[in-house]
Amino acid sequence: MDFTDDRLTRYSRNILLKDVGVKGQQKLFNAKVLIVGAGGLGSPIALYLAAAGVGTIGIADADTVDLSNLQRQIIHFTPDVGQPKVDSAARKMQSLNPDITVRPYKEYLVADNIRNIIRDYDFVIDGTDSFAAKFLINDACVLDRIPFSHGGILRFQGQTMTVLPGETACYRCVFAAPPPKDAVPTCSQAGILGAVAGMLGTIQAAETLKFITGAGTLLTNTLLTFDAKEMNFRKVPVHRNRRCAVCGENARIRELVDEEQPSCDLRAAGAP
Repeated sequence: MDFTDDRLTRYSRNILLKDVGVKGQQKLFNAKVLIVGAGGLGSPIALYLAAAGVGTIGIADADTVDLSNLQRQIIHFTPDVGQPKVDSAARKMQSLNPDITVRPYKEYLVADNIRNIIRDYDFVIDGTDSFAAKFLINDACVLDRIPFSHGGILRFQGQTMTVLPGETACYRCVFAAPPPKDAVPTCSQAGILGAVAGMLGTIQAAETLKFITGAGTLLTNTLLTFDAKEMNFRKVPVHRNRRCAVCGENARIRELVDEEQPSCDLRAAGAP
């Protein structure tokens, strides 16, 4: 991409950072990132990646915008109610930054299609609200060696970690399997403070930009948790599990399967 005067102005605050500069901005232009979920987490992630000039952004979600979404899913506006979330999100992203390419996937990622989709991307971001989706994203990314960011939220709490397959602990290393059905309430049952989605989504966006540019230290082998009610943040060290079913020494997961699990963002039960 040519650095025109307008582009130098648009991205000047990125370029001024010594850890980013023109070379880092070019890396952002060249990067391809997939966001899975256009909801509470996907909304701020999509806006910040678009604003930063990430060249190609895929966004996958089969849902339509509901009135109850607007309390936290800030990429969607009242006139978007009833519209596909990916179309609503794509319009805002392109309006914010016409330099970028947005690829909407109006479908759920499942065992049959996820690997064909993620293989075209450098980095994947989990903005989903179900354990089944989180384990599916983890397993697919580990099998295809695609780095990704895990994120989850519930009530006032959030958690995230960054995974570099083959190098660092994966989500399944920390949480071996989905919890029993109905063991953890859903966000529609327990609630979620809208700003918490913004807090965690922004952290995931920052991790993505750091990964692309090489700036700073990633949240690898670390589970970052926070409680916005008390505004407490905690970093929990995690490690690769030699017995992990997908990345361990005798990994047994070689093919993906769809698991039926209740929707919920945060693995509250069992999270350190």
